Amino acid sequence: MTFDKVAAAHPFLQGFKPEHLEILAANALPAHFEAAEVIFREGEMANRFYLITQGAIVLETYTKDKGGALVDKIGAGDVLGWSWLFPPYYWRMDARAVEPTNAIFFYGTRLRQEAEQDHDLGFELMRRVAAVAIQRLQAARGFSEGAPLAL
Repeated sequence: MTFDKVAAAHPFLQGFKPEHLEILAANALPAHFEAAEVIFREGEMANRFYLITQGAIVLETYTKDKGGALVDKIGAGDVLGWSWLFPPYYWRMDARAVEPTNAIFFYGTRLRQEAEQDHDLGFELMRRVAAVAIQRLQAARGFSEGAPLAL
């Protein structure tokens, strides 16, 4: 799938200015993950993010008392990875594909540099990624309070 087709269909990219879409396109690569493939692990350096176009990914965390715990399940139309934008730039969860998954991959470190030069782009990225972060934190909170997750 071309970046233009993803940009037309993916909710995260809706409403970006054309010049910002050009910057994103210049930093985008296709990515594919097989079922059970680990995408990243908690504590590793966070330097990328993904727009999921097909498939499913689980986000998991580990606690001393409960071991591995499902935090959320995401799929097509979702964003994976927001830690690249917030210091100290380490993943705060594990991510693993649960079925073959296609995505658009972005180098977060490059986009942080672009955002430093273009504050309008930086604001848009921050606003959109913050919304994703809040959604993930609410999912994690639901887990920690014992509420079932809607998957």
